[in-house]
Amino acid sequence: MISLIEYKSNQYKIDLSRPLDISIPLRSTTDNVSAWYVGPPRFEPVQSGSWIGEVAKGGAVNFRNIFFNPHGHGTHTETVGHISKELNSINRLLKNYFFSATLISVSPLKNSYGDFVITKSHLEEKVKVEFAEALIIRTLPNDDSKCSRQYSHANPPYLHQEAALWIREKNFTHLLIDLPSVDREEDGGKLLAHRAFWNYPDKPRLDCTITELIYVPDEIPDGNYFLNLMVAPFENDAAPSKPVLYKIYS
Repeated sequence: MISLIEYKSNQYKIDLSRPLDISIPLRSTTDNVSAWYVGPPRFEPVQSGSWIGEVAKGGAVNFRNIFFNPHGHGTHTETVGHISKELNSINRLLKNYFFSATLISVSPLKNSYGDFVITKSHLEEKVKVEFAEALIIRTLPNDDSKCSRQYSHANPPYLHQEAALWIREKNFTHLLIDLPSVDREEDGGKLLAHRAFWNYPDKPRLDCTITELIYVPDEIPDGNYFLNLMVAPFENDAAPSKPVLYKIYS
């Protein structure tokens, strides 16, 4: 059923019954996507004496502790708090959850150091929309192995700082990418793309977010969408998130 939504003086025709989920679920398995040298997530039933919080083992209810890292174990959304001394909680700073968005697909280029990098030229070539609040980047090649990939010590592709600066200058307030970071895995703590996007420390963009480790299936074509960016209410720099796209009908 197509609904007409008015958002920031614009009208969008979207079908709320056809969400396009671009998040990676968190699983208690060794093939859960992983980065930053952390072990797999753990889902463990609470035990107290003879009582256990797992129905399959005789308990009355399922009652599990979950141990995971938001940055290393799946789709997550982060604020400038990721690189600032201040907390800058995602729960406190992200106040709106619907955004106009554009999706592009790029093939990172190999630089002189042997790294694969998303450049400013990629963005200038691919971004066709005059204005959108969120930019979603899908890297090529693309397949569902991204949902279980082990990124630690792999030096995955990343965003060149000039590209991150271009994104900021084009007034994108939300950046979503299918990589574990917009920066190089090991860069000596420079975090150049993070700093460029958030304009940190000069004049931090507190209302802007970066979402990493998404997965956009090939069936979702490049183009413009309506984005619902749902984030778990953690008082932390980052939290698990569930970005969902909706096709815009003319």
